[in-house]
Amino acid sequence: MLRPVLTIFMLFLRIDALENGLASKKPLQDPLRWAGCRGGFFLLRSRDRQKHPHDCINERLYVTQADQIVSDGFREAGYTSIHIDDCWMEMQRTALDRLAANRSRFPSGIKNLAKMMHQRGLQLGIYEDYGTLTCAGYPGSKGYLELDAETFSDWDVDYLKFDGCYCNMSEVAAGFKSMRYALKKVQKKMIYSCEWPLYLKQAPEMIHYDEIAENCNLWRNFDDIYSNWASILSIIDFQAENQEEIAKVQKPGAWNDPDMLVIGNGNLTVEQCRSQMSIWCIWSAPLIMSTDLRILKAEYREILLNKQAIAVNQDPMGKFGKRVYKEGDLNIFSKPIQPSKGEKTSLAIGVLNRNPDSPIDHTFTLSSLGLHEPVELIEIWSNTQFGKVNPDASIKVTIHPGDTLFFTANLLSGQ
Repeated sequence: MLRPVLTIFMLFLRIDALENGLASKKPLQDPLRWAGCRGGFFLLRSRDRQKHPHDCINERLYVTQADQIVSDGFREAGYTSIHIDDCWMEMQRTALDRLAANRSRFPSGIKNLAKMMHQRGLQLGIYEDYGTLTCAGYPGSKGYLELDAETFSDWDVDYLKFDGCYCNMSEVAAGFKSMRYALKKVQKKMIYSCEWPLYLKQAPEMIHYDEIAENCNLWRNFDDIYSNWASILSIIDFQAENQEEIAKVQKPGAWNDPDMLVIGNGNLTVEQCRSQMSIWCIWSAPLIMSTDLRILKAEYREILLNKQAIAVNQDPMGKFGKRVYKEGDLNIFSKPIQPSKGEKTSLAIGVLNRNPDSPIDHTFTLSSLGLHEPVELIEIWSNTQFGKVNPDASIKVTIHPGDTLFFTANLLSGQ
């Protein structure tokens, strides 16, 4: 959907392909290893290159950022894909009804841009829309699904984000499924991101998550995110209030997408940024950065590159963590993670203070969260090592305004 501050570029961590022939799994470890992760950044989606030569969508911007992804350690951390959002194309199709990249801003074309990304060990994603127009008014795919799928395949694109502007709700399900079928026919296999349930938000009885998960690798459930605390909390509440339904269909290759990380975009404290990263990792959510890497401050880079947080997000089980406690401004989330022993799993735990102004003191036990044997407890952001903690031990914490304490509680070997 179109928004006043607009995504033009996304970087994706490893994501499994849907088991529908849309993409080949190329895991670094076990084929079920990777929770969907992604990253990217917010800039003006300006059409005026003369006024904003370095900030509007253009070939130079993507190549420059790709080089920075590599040099700043993001690729090593797993952010391995760059994505173009809306406004990349000409306003009209070619005489052969093909989509064409804007000639002044992408003089080498999308195929060559994909080649430049691949040379850097990165992948390239692109954006289209099922409707007659994209959200920003560029040519949509309606009536051209197979042709557009062929075009993206010819350009060697690795990923398609498919939006739902300018179409009726009655067309949404059939439209997104139709592009899935079109993608399945082409030579290049692409990961498929759907806005499907987002466009049925006003008619929830039409949302069938099992059907969505069968057709899409990832899907947006709720409103666009903005760089403010109220927007983040609204997404947290939607996901938590619908967690039983959306959790049951999530698995490696099929992910609920709560929208981008807005870490480093302003209007948020460092604590609030830690909270977003914590909860998104507990959800095994796609991690989509949305900040300009050229000016990203060190404190935000540390959040986005935190190895322990990414490890929770990338846990091989790919579980959707749930809100298990709510009292006033205090929320507690937990997610089953490895290592496990039989049916017993370790836990990732997020203790969130929603209040932006006041700290909260809280005492809890691990047994209240379902753990019934000693664990090794670590708080990720402070890297505090608590050592062996018994399940009935009282854990007293103070959570600063807008912050989240993010723990791993790992089962001990040999117990």
